[in-house]
Amino acid sequence: MLRRGAFPLLSCEYRCDFEFVIMRAEQWFIKSFADTASMTPAQNNISLISRQDIQRAVQQTLMEDIGGGDLTASLIDTERMVNATLLSRQRAVVCGTAWFDQVFQQLDAEISVDWQVHDGDSVDENQELCRLRGTATSILTGERTALNWLQTLSGTATLTRSYVDRIKGTSTVILDTRKTIPGLRLAQKYAVRCGGGHNHRVGLYDGILIKENHLRSSDSIDSVLVRAREQAPEGIMIEIEVDTLQQLKQVLDAGGERVLLDNFTIEQLRAAVSINNGRAKLEASGNINVDNVRDVAATGVDYISIGALTKHLRAIDLSLEFTQR
Repeated sequence: MLRRGAFPLLSCEYRCDFEFVIMRAEQWFIKSFADTASMTPAQNNISLISRQDIQRAVQQTLMEDIGGGDLTASLIDTERMVNATLLSRQRAVVCGTAWFDQVFQQLDAEISVDWQVHDGDSVDENQELCRLRGTATSILTGERTALNWLQTLSGTATLTRSYVDRIKGTSTVILDTRKTIPGLRLAQKYAVRCGGGHNHRVGLYDGILIKENHLRSSDSIDSVLVRAREQAPEGIMIEIEVDTLQQLKQVLDAGGERVLLDNFTIEQLRAAVSINNGRAKLEASGNINVDNVRDVAATGVDYISIGALTKHLRAIDLSLEFTQR
């Protein structure tokens, strides 16, 4: 049973080691993976999130909800103690327990939260997730904010798992993108990992991705790649986006090591893999959904990046029910 504020190491296939993600934010990237087959394309990039990040984020969401005070909860006896049970109303992958805990920690440190599940666990419809005990006023005040965090991050993790499950048995890795909900970048990156996906670059500071408009603002593919190699800090990924097979050939001839294939058809992806012949890491992106993702993976690309993981999520249906004292 997980106590409030505890972040244990998790062992199952998709469970997330929260301590692995809780690193100091000044450590922008860590070069510690030896097996390049399991790398994220941001060249050993790790989503970085600290307890302080969670505290600040939760504080802001509590302030926007409570404002000058909870007028409805003020109708309840402040000494009344209650028990509550949190249930999932649908099958899901859990993520966001630390944010849920932090809501009640900030409101009332005397509230106990006993988890029956961990981040990264799959749960069934009507499964009990945790039990709470504390004053009715504090639990009522924090209920909506806590559920918002948990259902949103669980939505990201659940959607990610659906993509990861569809490509099981292939060597392709599912990646997220920077298309995140504003203010939730690190939290959603963490949720992607809980769903079994991997993180692309966290932001503009930890990877170079030369896209179409960068190329239009440069002299040539060769010149922009030369400049990227000259300026990139050690260990930083350099990736370039192409939208034709001819551009792919140009990038390979210029020594490009990572290429994003934008909106390629299945036939074009197969041709790209053949042309590449193992020279560079290939990433497919654009017009990819849960129905065609396995076909994309079967072409032999190394990565598939999917913006929908963090921008098209559906919040998980959760219910917090008060029980008899």
